[in-house]
Amino acid sequence: MSSGRTVQLHFRVTPEEATEIRKRIDESGIKREAAYFRKMALDGLIVKLDLSDVKEMIRLLRINSNNLNQYARKANECGSVYEKDIRELQDQQKLLWVEMRKILENLSKLQQ
Repeated sequence: MSSGRTVQLHFRVTPEEATEIRKRIDESGIKREAAYFRKMALDGLIVKLDLSDVKEMIRLLRINSNNLNQYARKANECGSVYEKDIRELQDQQKLLWVEMRKILENLSKLQQ
């Protein structure tokens, strides 16, 4: 199966440039040099996002959702919930929104 790529392009770099290029290839997560060079030549930009903050937010949102479901079950079983529990849930939700705003601000800086 042919990819249709029949034209080769070549260029020379210094040893220092080669080291820096290989470092950037490793950081990009792209496995093959040719794919990296093609991507950079065509698009001029490769963005690799660190989504660890987003993953952490998802984890915290799941915990908060589980807590909310527990409170809802409790309310259905006994007809009431404690105000302290609801306030704690609200406080957790506010903290999650503060963190989410930080993440969104950082992501919006990538567009500028």
